[in-house]
Amino acid sequence: MPPRSDDPRRDATGSRRGSSRGSEPREPGLGGISDARAYTPRGRTVREGGGAEQRRTPRSNRSGDPFRPALQVLDGGRAGRAGTREPVTDGARSGRRSTAAGGRAGVVRTVSSRPVREPFDDDEDAPPPRRRSQPRRPAAQPRRPVRKPRRPPRLGDPRRRLRLGTVLALALFASIGVRLVYLQTVDTPAYADGGLPNRLAVVELPAPRGAILDRGGEPLAHSVEARYVFADPTRVKDRFATARLLSPLLGVPVSDLAEKMRKRTLPGTDTPLQFVYLARGVEIGTAKKIMALDLAGINVHRDERREVPGGDLAANLIGFVSQDMNGLEGLEAKYDDVLRGQAGKRTYEVGLGDLAAPIPGGYSRTTQPQPGSSLKLTVDRDLQFMTQRILAKQTAKVKGSVGAAVIIEVPSGEVLAQASQPTYDAANPTKVGSPADRDDAATTFVVDPGSIHKAITYGAALQEGVITPDTTFPVANTIVRGGVTFRDTHPADGRTMSIPGMLAYSSNVGTIEIAEKLGKDRLFDYQKRFGLGQATGEGMPGEAAGRLLPPDQWSGSAYGSVPIGHSVDATPLQMAAAYATIANNGTYVQPHLVKETIGADGKRSPAAAPTTRSVLSPANAAALRQMMEAVTTVDGPDGPATGLAAAVPGYRVAGKTGTGLRYDGGKQQPGEVGSFIGMAPAESPRYVVAVFVWSPGGGGGAVAAPAFREMMGFTLRHYRVPPSLTNKSPKFEVFPR
Repeated sequence: MPPRSDDPRRDATGSRRGSSRGSEPREPGLGGISDARAYTPRGRTVREGGGAEQRRTPRSNRSGDPFRPALQVLDGGRAGRAGTREPVTDGARSGRRSTAAGGRAGVVRTVSSRPVREPFDDDEDAPPPRRRSQPRRPAAQPRRPVRKPRRPPRLGDPRRRLRLGTVLALALFASIGVRLVYLQTVDTPAYADGGLPNRLAVVELPAPRGAILDRGGEPLAHSVEARYVFADPTRVKDRFATARLLSPLLGVPVSDLAEKMRKRTLPGTDTPLQFVYLARGVEIGTAKKIMALDLAGINVHRDERREVPGGDLAANLIGFVSQDMNGLEGLEAKYDDVLRGQAGKRTYEVGLGDLAAPIPGGYSRTTQPQPGSSLKLTVDRDLQFMTQRILAKQTAKVKGSVGAAVIIEVPSGEVLAQASQPTYDAANPTKVGSPADRDDAATTFVVDPGSIHKAITYGAALQEGVITPDTTFPVANTIVRGGVTFRDTHPADGRTMSIPGMLAYSSNVGTIEIAEKLGKDRLFDYQKRFGLGQATGEGMPGEAAGRLLPPDQWSGSAYGSVPIGHSVDATPLQMAAAYATIANNGTYVQPHLVKETIGADGKRSPAAAPTTRSVLSPANAAALRQMMEAVTTVDGPDGPATGLAAAVPGYRVAGKTGTGLRYDGGKQQPGEVGSFIGMAPAESPRYVVAVFVWSPGGGGGAVAAPAFREMMGFTLRHYRVPPSLTNKSPKFEVFPR
């Protein structure tokens, strides 16, 4: 059905019609809503025909059902009568909408009942005034002041707010854009590397440790590439089964390996231990066999092993290193900072989990290791070997003995050999009977030198003019000083003895008398000049300084004991250096072991020049050497000299025997120390050899001189020293008439 139009229908005359189709035609201008709309709503009336109040009935629906009147004229709340004129109050003008069932909402308007004036109504009376619906206020009541209406609030300018919002939005987006550009250009490396530490793996690149070479460049100790075997206990499935497979290859007991692979945490934490060494310095071939087993939690990595080709050759000098290649004893410890290089490292980016492998094109940086420098010693490998062999053979004749031997080149002061007995294998430093077996006896063996000290007393007396090579005087069998009796092992019975005779038979009485003429102060001064009482600085760590008795601390017996080498503490090296002074025409040269340092680039740096000082004049030194030849040549009716067993066939030898005491920790040890120090060829010495042998039961003196003879003979032949003209050797008279 077509929609119903909201516009009122009009009849043929042009006026709007009511909603009822059956209504009768109306006169123009009377009744209907169109008539009411023709007037203003303020107090005007509509005149209806016949004087009745004109009402407009809302339009009915198409079914023809009538609506209630659309307009009502009310007077004081009562419905107006038809055909009467009643004023309607302004307050009753409010329209009401009512909705009929099935119809539209209508507008109810109240219209004044004032009659409409027509042209033909001139004779009628004027309409009565409008009546108010409410009573007027009393006249006496003051009129309320009229309030001015409040000014409406000033509204903001929307255009300004729009411009401000636009500016803020643009500024925000601009700042974001600038920040993004900054992050993509300036801070890119920082953010790109933000998670890099979690993906980095670091592998240490060991720096090869420098070698220790002999004077000819032959290695005494050097490093070779090896492997270390390690375990991750958290990944080992069966530690006992794994240990049984590794034990034959590593040479480590199964129980030790299984204990190392036991799961445990780091001390003081809950973090599981994931790395433990199983073996260090494993040969590369053995490491390959271990990797072929493909054991869970077992792996190998590049390592370094210190190799000592000679085994115990110069072991007491060289020392040894730890598993981490840190020097612990000997020259390895003293020059650790020179020998040890600076390790490098490789840092690279790896994947995680199953992709734990280097990432191609990822972060990678390698710091190359810097190998350590090598030490070139003054030691001759061949001479060192023979010296150790001879010393071991001779000390084996004396049970429980300790021996030391030093060979010094004249005039350089270079130590050509320095041997100790017992010794050890530097490759297996733990396999020793006692830690003392690893000590270098030449620098740590503190002894009471005994009669070998007499050369210092006679040299000081010659230099000070107290004696000459021709001095003679009667020598008694004994002498008492400070209540202590000193006697000679070869009694002179009061006969006159020569200085060479006193040296040949090691007269205590004659030496004490010469020292009294020299004086204790001058003797003490010459002891220091010859290098006693202070470490030589040869280069060995832990070198003992020895001890001298100052003159103000001498007791009465010291006048007898000090000149003959008692109440004096010295090392074999110190005494060897003192004799080298005599051999070097009276000039002391600091003994030293290091010849030069060779850098990783092959650059050679000579060692610091040794300390030198003048002690004796060349003439007095030559005279003393000649007198000391009597020790190895005199063999008369009064018996052989004390050092006859030290004579080297074909060469003139000057030297001195000694019998002293050993001190350990400041305490005197039982037994005695036999020694012999000599030089050859005596007419122009090239080498000084010192031999010391201590035995708890005595007898060291019986092996010291023969050991010297063998060592000196080999040294002279090794360096091809021409034989001496022995027919020109001096003839000594022990008891001149």
